[in-house]
Amino acid sequence: MIVIGIDPGTTRCGYGVIKKDGSRLSLLAAGILSSTGPDAPSRLSSLASHLKEIISLYHPERAAIETLYFSRNQKTALSIAEARGAILSVLSAAFLPIQEFSPTEVKSLLTGSGRASKHDIITTVELILKTKIKGVDDICDALAIAILAAGM
Repeated sequence: MIVIGIDPGTTRCGYGVIKKDGSRLSLLAAGILSSTGPDAPSRLSSLASHLKEIISLYHPERAAIETLYFSRNQKTALSIAEARGAILSVLSAAFLPIQEFSPTEVKSLLTGSGRASKHDIITTVELILKTKIKGVDDICDALAIAILAAGM
């Protein structure tokens, strides 16, 4: 089974694609879905287009995304909600079953502590996938979400 995990963001959206073969999980791809453009509609269109490319390349059978958490900055929260909407639309159009996890659920289910640090998440993801994860935290968060959706 192939699973895609997504950590939505306003300018950076992390993604991770993993394969589950029995009880073994392996990394297929991970990176940042870029959302470039002069305005919000252009950025959302770019994000959706890049996600469609990843889906057509890896043919995931399941998807997972981080839920929106409440933010003090309403503008940021609204931008992330818009990105989530674009992402959910693409995933739905691809007929993928979608699971959603809150940041606290990701930390708790992956490490056993809802207050785990970024370092704890990275270390756990690297142990599970048996590989070093390069790049920004958004990539590691997306892989953690994919691992949970794969039924770790």
